[in-house]
Amino acid sequence: MGAIQEKYTLADVICQHKTDGTIIPLKIRITDEDGEYQVYNIKSYKDVSNRTAYTMPNGASVAPANHLWKFECKICAFNTLKRIQLFYNANENSWKVFYS
Repeated sequence: MGAIQEKYTLADVICQHKTDGTIIPLKIRITDEDGEYQVYNIKSYKDVSNRTAYTMPNGASVAPANHLWKFECKICAFNTLKRIQLFYNANENSWKVFYS
């Protein structure tokens, strides 16, 4: 049995920025092993970014990193529904996709 291969890759993303500040990812484009672009529509998504402040056991207050966004998405690849994780860094204006 082979090991499960997991990797990050940079992605081009089409998304909607709403007036309330939220982001909706709509479509991604990544390069495959042959260097060719593959485009996938995002069928569903969930924003799983941690945006709530919390207090450490020592009483220190911690604010979340508001420039980092994390999404769990479903795409259709070769007629199969696949789960991916999509990360957006607003400071770097870059998107990365994580898949196995």
